[in-house]
Amino acid sequence: MHLLNIFTDYSLIVIASIIGFAFIAGFIDAVVGGGGLIQLPVLLIGLPKLPIPTLFGTNKIAALSGTSMAAYHYAKRIKFNYQLLFITAICAAIASFSGARVVSLINPGTLKPLILLILIVIALYTFFKKDLGAVQTKSLNAAKQNIYGALIGFVVGFYDGFFGPGTGSFLVLGFVLIIGFEFVQASAYAKIINCVTNFSALIIFIKQGNYVLELAALMAIANIAGNIIGARMALKKGNAFVRIIFLVIVMIMIVRYAYDVFKLYY
Repeated sequence: MHLLNIFTDYSLIVIASIIGFAFIAGFIDAVVGGGGLIQLPVLLIGLPKLPIPTLFGTNKIAALSGTSMAAYHYAKRIKFNYQLLFITAICAAIASFSGARVVSLINPGTLKPLILLILIVIALYTFFKKDLGAVQTKSLNAAKQNIYGALIGFVVGFYDGFFGPGTGSFLVLGFVLIIGFEFVQASAYAKIINCVTNFSALIIFIKQGNYVLELAALMAIANIAGNIIGARMALKKGNAFVRIIFLVIVMIMIVRYAYDVFKLYY
């Protein structure tokens, strides 16, 4: 489908809204992850006639474009442990594949109440622990960081393949709680790992032709702009700002899963 056909089938307001929300999603994703909680639902609502795989692929092109730009900006300011990055990313990719396979064996809906409970605990813990992620709280040796990084990669990667929403935020939380990073540093690591895991998924979408290139390009421009501004603000305003955005995203995820659980049991 060409872009002109989309404008024929859908109003300018719908397309403009999708692009606008792509910018907002990019901003949030650069700060603390979770941009997909905003960008993908807008596509599903705004373009209901398009096949879902096509919307997923279009979303992934835009998201990966923006995330890559945010990762670049973080890389200029944050000193990375590349061995930790590599180990975490590889483990996340393997676990994500495994999670996707398990979906065919277990109904993900049955575990949503547990995810909802975990999210509520995370929100309360982050809210009441004011100094969470304010400074680096641990000084682990390289071996322990690699082990914990692998653990984060496996757990969050599996979640990514099995459920998906808010994966970047869970990566941030893992680096803050388990490895002891500050929020800005954790966000930088999450962006790099997200690029690696999303790239493999995007290859599949492109091979299958599940994307609308013209719309993806417009969304990518908006998402990149949002990511650039978000990364700059996170680096400028620091951990307190990132903590607030993190709480907002967790609350959005709580509402999302609460709605899913309500539909499941009522």
